[in-house]
Amino acid sequence: MRSLKRNSHRLRAIRPPTSLPAPPRIFSAPISTHPSASNDVTSITPIKSLLIANRGEIALRIARTASSMGIRTTTLYTDIDASSQHAKCTPNSLALGPNTKGYLNGPQIIELAKKHGIEALHPGYGFLSENPTFAQACEDAGIVFVGPPPKAMLDMGDKARSKIIMNAAGVPCVPGYHGPEQSVEELRGHAREIGYPVLLKSVKGGGGKGMRIVLKDEEFEAQIASARQEARASFGDGGEVMLVEKYVVRPRHVEVQVFADRYGNCVALGERDCSVQRRHQKILEESPAPVLDDATRHDLWDKARKAALAVDYVGAGTVEFILDKDTGKFYFMEMNTRLQVEHPVSEMVTGTDLVEWQFRVAAGERLPLTQDEIEARIHERGAAIEARIYAENPDKGFFPDSGKLVHLITPKVSEDIRIDAGFVEGDTVSEAYDGMIAKLIVRGRDRETAIRKLELALQEYEVVGLSTNIEFLKRLCRSQAFVEGDVETGFIEKWKDELFERKHVSDEVFAQTALGLLTSQTKKTTSGPHGETLGFGEAAAQGSRKFAFQVKRDDAAAETSDEAPEVVQVEVTQRGHSLYNVSVSRSTDASTASPVVYENIISEPGSAVAASHKSQLTTFFPRARVETTLVHDPSAPEKLAVFQLGEKTELTLVQPGWFEKALGLKEAAASVVAPMPCKILRNEVSEGQEVEKGAPLVVIESMKMETVIRSPQKGTVKKLAHKEGDICKAGTVLVLFEDPDATPPAGSE
Repeated sequence: MRSLKRNSHRLRAIRPPTSLPAPPRIFSAPISTHPSASNDVTSITPIKSLLIANRGEIALRIARTASSMGIRTTTLYTDIDASSQHAKCTPNSLALGPNTKGYLNGPQIIELAKKHGIEALHPGYGFLSENPTFAQACEDAGIVFVGPPPKAMLDMGDKARSKIIMNAAGVPCVPGYHGPEQSVEELRGHAREIGYPVLLKSVKGGGGKGMRIVLKDEEFEAQIASARQEARASFGDGGEVMLVEKYVVRPRHVEVQVFADRYGNCVALGERDCSVQRRHQKILEESPAPVLDDATRHDLWDKARKAALAVDYVGAGTVEFILDKDTGKFYFMEMNTRLQVEHPVSEMVTGTDLVEWQFRVAAGERLPLTQDEIEARIHERGAAIEARIYAENPDKGFFPDSGKLVHLITPKVSEDIRIDAGFVEGDTVSEAYDGMIAKLIVRGRDRETAIRKLELALQEYEVVGLSTNIEFLKRLCRSQAFVEGDVETGFIEKWKDELFERKHVSDEVFAQTALGLLTSQTKKTTSGPHGETLGFGEAAAQGSRKFAFQVKRDDAAAETSDEAPEVVQVEVTQRGHSLYNVSVSRSTDASTASPVVYENIISEPGSAVAASHKSQLTTFFPRARVETTLVHDPSAPEKLAVFQLGEKTELTLVQPGWFEKALGLKEAAASVVAPMPCKILRNEVSEGQEVEKGAPLVVIESMKMETVIRSPQKGTVKKLAHKEGDICKAGTVLVLFEDPDATPPAGSE
């Protein structure tokens, strides 16, 4: 087995050459200010077996590094994850049972590790990774916990205690109250003293839970009650203990990746800007932080290392700061005592494997690089950006989604393009866990190059089966404010008109969709017993076929808008072998429209696609060659996804009017269904109540998010199908409406 020590020699061999231009240097060697710091050599005990106490792309990423180091690795899975990629990625995988919260069952996980003779445990980036009780239990059981000491986790895990420690260490903190007195009036008095606006947040907070901004004194009481209720639900007992801090109006979220060993050495591997967020959660991270002067950058690194050393930290951690755009000052926010989701950004700009560093430090080795060597690498390697690919609908307030990945094409990876993913085509993204599908990380010689590479890579993504934020991320890459580095945590809200502008769908998209449908239909119907074509096929006489489409609209405005959706009609006439005329009429009344006509265009099927719900074609329009992939959602054949020129368009195939009439279909919906598996939090209406279009009907919870289901029409509620606390599958009826055309019973008025 290769030892960790030999791996250390390999990493040192790929350091930058000494001929690199000397960048500005602040530190000549790693800081070593632990009271217990010593030059005595600790025995190095290589890790030989490992249990990964996490799931998804986290477990896959850790397993890759462990395997490369010769460590025998075991993963865990709950019943719902039994067929997941992380459960399949290792020779050994252990079941946690039916409870979806099994990954939080520390005693069971430790017992499994002991039963199977596993030496070490890596908690990943979430679940048990910041639980000091669990870390201590591992230590007591003789299991190496690949993470920081329990006491450091305890000190930094309590936001109030961490602020006291940071102030004593000379690390600036946001002005605020972090004390034990928790009456509403006591906290309100501190808010008045600090000055509005203030930020309320739980001492156990994270991910935006239990956090509220209070703009004026009159709303303080209502906001703190709401924050405490959410914090108790999210963090349990003690979650209702609140901090009151000055709210920075134009904040940037800048964090520093730190790493410390058992010898008192601590380094900073650069900083990351994580300001582009929704619901206080990051969707894009980059390093180095844009528009940041070197003096501030190095000051951030210095303060981050002081923060880590103040709690005798060991291992990987992230020190998070709020940077005030108006004053240029920065303040300590919190320390995440774990490796974070966005660590690949730091790996890209430093040329390191931080999981490998975690294993080395846990085995007793010193840090592989000094601060000067890290800074030289950052100077050489440019900039990196990570985009999180989520199952969610940005046009509906980043509404979470779940479902089967019926079609998945990912960008080509290279030295500068990396994908950390937990799913492949055919997998199901469950509502039981976080909806992140993958992370896309790119590197460029500078920030502008990295942004261009990110957009090009995003254009290669094709996902069908659930909503994603990919199209939103493309628009973000084209935002001038983002390109200029004018970022803050309110960026999305500030530029929402630009980021959520309705996209114009070109005529070529409708033409290609009709040609693709025609190709897929004739493949099924034109083959004779000996392979010859029949009817409307390649060698057939001229014929025509008509299609009608609607562009899918998911934005919030569509729920309350009275604007009739546009129906686009397309007629395809075959002129000869792969030769067509296509007419596109963008009006619900074709007789009053002036159609766009493409004459004598050549369209041919692309490379063979095995799946019946997919087709590819290449069409030569008058001024361009256009390649298109068309995908049907098997669960809803009328739904079409069109991938063309790096953009995705979702269309609905409109049934002919005579077909709707024959089936008795109505324009008004008879019911409202659950868009995904969910829990009913509350009904906002009562049976017999008249509601307007867009009125709140039901509040549901899915993927840790609350969502309001609104009425698609004006009508009268006939029945509420579920009560508070009920668990519903996707497609379950939530609300039934009265039929306005129903004949009243005899004798009724």
